[in-house]
Amino acid sequence: MLCGVDEAGKGAVLGPMVIAAAGVEDTRILDSIGIRDSKTLTPRKREELFSRLTELCLYHVVSVSPGDIDAALPVISMNLVVARAHAECVAALNPKTAYLDACDVNAARYADTVQSLLPHPCTLIAEHRADATYPIVGAASIIAKVLRDRAIADLALEYGDIGSGYPSDKKTIRFLNDYIHEHGIAPACARSSWKTVAALLATETQSSLFDF
Repeated sequence: MLCGVDEAGKGAVLGPMVIAAAGVEDTRILDSIGIRDSKTLTPRKREELFSRLTELCLYHVVSVSPGDIDAALPVISMNLVVARAHAECVAALNPKTAYLDACDVNAARYADTVQSLLPHPCTLIAEHRADATYPIVGAASIIAKVLRDRAIADLALEYGDIGSGYPSDKKTIRFLNDYIHEHGIAPACARSSWKTVAALLATETQSSLFDF
């Protein structure tokens, strides 16, 4: 079996990071369904492809919550958090070869890191933008992105419009700012270890001091 692994939400300030592996015996089964990097597809198209992929491929998903990320970062790097999740996905499918979307500036080093975390031998190929190069990684990218989007939609039902969950999204920052102003703490769906949250909390604390 050959598999691809990719993540969605690594840089988000809200919601989980979702890592997915997709595995097939023959990659030709993906040729007819237009697999490519999930970021180039509309949400509707991703959902359509997700349904096909979960029928055609073996897959495994790891979701890392904001709390888990916050607990890990004082001890290890974010790249190692991702590498551990990549290794868990690869181990679950037990392929002969796995293509990884590298989450380190040094792709070869990233492959070595994931390899060291595997319980069984596997040929690993890690590349930057592997989701745009290898259809099997594109398949994993779509699965991860759809499940991450669904998680954000569930959070929106609880909190209201939170945007995409990324620091570059004005809706996300507005939600965080309003929540922190009202409650004095970050919401449970936020990664409190992120500088974005720390800066908003500091601003709120400073504003509160000026109120006295």
